[in-house]
Amino acid sequence: MNYQKELDRLIRKLEMEEKVPRLLLHSCCAPCSSYVLEYLSDYFAITVFYYNPNISPESEYTKRLFEQQRLIDRLPAKHPVAFAAGPYDSGRFFRMAEGLEQVKEGGERCFRCYELRLREAAKMAKSAEFDYFTTTLTISPLKKADKLNEIGVRLGEEYGVPYLLSDFKKKNGYKRSIELSKEYGLYRQDYCGCVFSREFSGK
Repeated sequence: MNYQKELDRLIRKLEMEEKVPRLLLHSCCAPCSSYVLEYLSDYFAITVFYYNPNISPESEYTKRLFEQQRLIDRLPAKHPVAFAAGPYDSGRFFRMAEGLEQVKEGGERCFRCYELRLREAAKMAKSAEFDYFTTTLTISPLKKADKLNEIGVRLGEEYGVPYLLSDFKKKNGYKRSIELSKEYGLYRQDYCGCVFSREFSGK
């Protein structure tokens, strides 16, 4: 499936109907959200949901959280962009990763991490009656868009909130995120977030 074409089709439909749906956007960090917010805030009223118990140490988590808030405060947007942070519970991530510590980066441990975070987003989207939910994670060349969309669609069906299909690296999205990071002086981390990705990156 071409996820970008599916998103384009939905956006055209929303424009024709003159609708501005509420979107809960799970974000892993400010740099990854930069292009996504620039792009989607023309069509959606967005709440950025920062929920990332995978990030270690806690000081790194907090640094990324503040950077996310700083970007939202500065980035121009046609429609409102709000912010919400989930709880930081690294123990939840480590319990999820038990038995998968030696799995290489980009494998089953990462897929379960995607689901951990997207499930929390789906729960919040349902409880707060959002029209859609999605994640910034598909902007990364290192993340598997097909797997993220598969998980998102399944959770959307489970919780009764449509998942917004995406592959944000398309249309030069990843390149634009780098440009925006430079423009706003954003902190760009050098590992995904968890201790395993840090070891993988050699940091």
